[in-house]
Amino acid sequence: MKIFYSLLCFFILIFNGFSQSKASELFENGVSEQLANFRKKQISDLQYTLFFEIPNQKTENINSQLVVNLNLSDLSQPLILDFKEKTSNIKTVEANGKKVSIVHENGHIVIPVSALVSGKNTISISFIAGNLSLNRNDDFLYTLLVPDRASTLFPCFDQPDLKATYKLRLSVPKDWSVLAGANVVEKLEKGDFTSYTFGESDKMSTYLFSFVVGKFKSATRKPGLEMTMLYRENSPEKFRISADTIFNLHRQSLDFLEKYTNYKFPFQKLDFASIPVFQYGGMEHVGAIQYRESTLFLDNSATDSEKLNRAKLIAHETSHMWFGDLVTMKWFDDVWMKEVFANFMADKIMNPIFPKVNHNLQFFTAHYPSAFAEDRSLGTHPIKQHLANLKDAGSLYGAIIYNKTPIMMRQLEASMGKEAFQKGIQKYILKYANDNADWNNLVELLDAETSLDMKKWSDVWVNKSGRAIFMDQIEYDAKNRIKSFEIQQKAEDKSENIWPQVFQIGLVYAKEVKVLSININDKNTVVKEAIGIEKPLAIVYNYNGFGYGVFPLDGNNLNYIADLKDEMARASSYSNLYENTLIGNVSTEKAFDCFLKGIQTEQNELVLRIVSGSLNTIYWRLLTGKEQSKVQKPLEGVLYERLQANLSANIKKTLFGLFSSIAYSDSAKASLYKVWNREISIPNLKLNEDDYTNMAMNLAIFKHPKADEILEKTRTSFTNPDKQKRFEFLLPSLSKDESVRNAFMESLKDDANREKESWVSFGLANIHHPLRQESAQKYIRFSLDLVDEIQRTGDIFFPKDWLDNTVGKYSSKFAFDEVQRFLKENPNFSPILKRKLFQATDLLYKAQNIKKETE
Repeated sequence: MKIFYSLLCFFILIFNGFSQSKASELFENGVSEQLANFRKKQISDLQYTLFFEIPNQKTENINSQLVVNLNLSDLSQPLILDFKEKTSNIKTVEANGKKVSIVHENGHIVIPVSALVSGKNTISISFIAGNLSLNRNDDFLYTLLVPDRASTLFPCFDQPDLKATYKLRLSVPKDWSVLAGANVVEKLEKGDFTSYTFGESDKMSTYLFSFVVGKFKSATRKPGLEMTMLYRENSPEKFRISADTIFNLHRQSLDFLEKYTNYKFPFQKLDFASIPVFQYGGMEHVGAIQYRESTLFLDNSATDSEKLNRAKLIAHETSHMWFGDLVTMKWFDDVWMKEVFANFMADKIMNPIFPKVNHNLQFFTAHYPSAFAEDRSLGTHPIKQHLANLKDAGSLYGAIIYNKTPIMMRQLEASMGKEAFQKGIQKYILKYANDNADWNNLVELLDAETSLDMKKWSDVWVNKSGRAIFMDQIEYDAKNRIKSFEIQQKAEDKSENIWPQVFQIGLVYAKEVKVLSININDKNTVVKEAIGIEKPLAIVYNYNGFGYGVFPLDGNNLNYIADLKDEMARASSYSNLYENTLIGNVSTEKAFDCFLKGIQTEQNELVLRIVSGSLNTIYWRLLTGKEQSKVQKPLEGVLYERLQANLSANIKKTLFGLFSSIAYSDSAKASLYKVWNREISIPNLKLNEDDYTNMAMNLAIFKHPKADEILEKTRTSFTNPDKQKRFEFLLPSLSKDESVRNAFMESLKDDANREKESWVSFGLANIHHPLRQESAQKYIRFSLDLVDEIQRTGDIFFPKDWLDNTVGKYSSKFAFDEVQRFLKENPNFSPILKRKLFQATDLLYKAQNIKKETE
């Protein structure tokens, strides 16, 4: 306590003219709003020159040099750089050619006013690069600095509204390739190493700076703009099938975005790297996008959905070049703005690329289930969240900003009109190019293009959490015609929020469906167009999938869903059935039967994925043990019989995925083993190496008598060394020996064993599979106790992934009690992490009520 007080006094003296509380806010851990605002006024014309000397061994230090050139307009206070590493990593600090004492506390390097001048200044720092965000592997590494991780790598001003240019030099082992945000202008070989000097980059925020180095292969194409891709995929077939498509998808995305925004591609180049262990789907670094390799490289077994997902990922990251990179949020509380436009534009880009796809259906299946999963939980939050300090920015990411925001934006576009909306977006890009903007800046420009009350509309959609629950009141006259029809809206969280929105209602008759357009602006909406219409056999709410909420559904009349001719109406109805089941309006038995009928009849892959996913969740999470025993063998039988039918490869692949996830009876295991061992072949079912790997893992979890042999044969079958390393990492989580699985869990206390986060998540899912939860449940509390450290050391999605694949896999009373006990014993548990916990355990909470009713 005395040490802290002495430091505080020291910094109060440095910050002369500031109040004690103000000095404390500027110097707190992370980057506070106060510090960010002060530096934005103090600093301009920022340029970083960086040199990283990368050794052969990943355990060796990376010696580095930094030169920062900048203009200072305010010398009343010192200059504060961010560097979240050990003080011992800082070797020397110079300001304007003179050495200054190293003052480094709370993740900040402080340059005293006495060493600074008004106008141009040069700061030079010799340091050892931080490893936290370097993702070092044996023969490659890559930076990943979003949202506030640049300062874990090098000293900088780590906030999005201090954009800068970068001059980078890298020394790497001579057989390694390099990729960064600018082109190589000089290459010099020095013994066993090669030095690469890059030209000055475009202006960007710190979180967008990047480089990739290592043993990669390289491919260059010129489908318009010349592009280079680094990759490690070693399957000639996958490269042959995928490479040209990958480049062309980037070009098609560029062409669309240039036309839509009326703004040419804004950067020097568009290169990319495909990385086997990448944590996310992709990351939009300026001039050097990073992708997860398995998403890019597909083979002949790929389904249409997998091809569409790849195209959407590329379109998403390319859209970021305009939305996020060219125009960047001022502060990370508006991080959702870059994500909403990346997803929204990606959906638009898909239309001409996949002309045969129902893109309204694709939009629905891509966004609605994920958005609902978080928005219905106790951990829901508004799209725009308050952020007091950048160190908490990673907590803002999730399904709300990735999936609810495109739904919101589509509603806004529908309310404004497409042309008016596009005109507002073009003005936004033009006005804030190479700069920063917030939501209010965009609202101001959109408001000028519409009569819609943007402030009122935005207040509920952007600043409020939750979703609507719709109800109806319908009266019929003596002739069985509609006498009155009123739709009522209430907020699921019991607030007074009302979401203005448009959607359709389908009135189903024997030979037709009458479709009515609905515009909701209040708690009660009278559907005048329905008056006098004959009583329908069924009413399908949200017929076109535009509405957002839970809609009325007659749980005693569900047979019509599978027979709806409109595929969007079927998808929306199945989704609405699932949501109604979770809130207790429809029994799990009736919902299961309806989804089972859908499995037997559905011919559209996207709709089938909703049906399959819903049925899988109900089976594993909401049915009691007795109910599972009753339906398991009939379900296996239906699926296996369906797999023998004359169906498309896409449908077969989805059905087989469901079958292999529940095939744990002796007879089903035997069938699954024969498929894995290639003793039988299912007609028109195209399987690849990853599919056989997943079958092997399922067979191990299902306790197949030859599990050890299956796993060993799988381990030795890999031709790709990166995939083999992943499988070997996962083997302990698949072991039939409980002590081996326990050792795997215990090993995760060490953050070094959590470096490959996607591997860890998969391993956790194996450990906590429903069939293993009796032995694994002792690690629920272990997992909860670790989550605070997981947030400190992991990347932005890892805390939620960790929770999803541990306690989030359960639906038992024991697990529920463990969560309650943990929360009671930790009253000061981070509100941010508590929200993630509530999101991850939504089904656990709901299962307590649902199972209680059926037991």
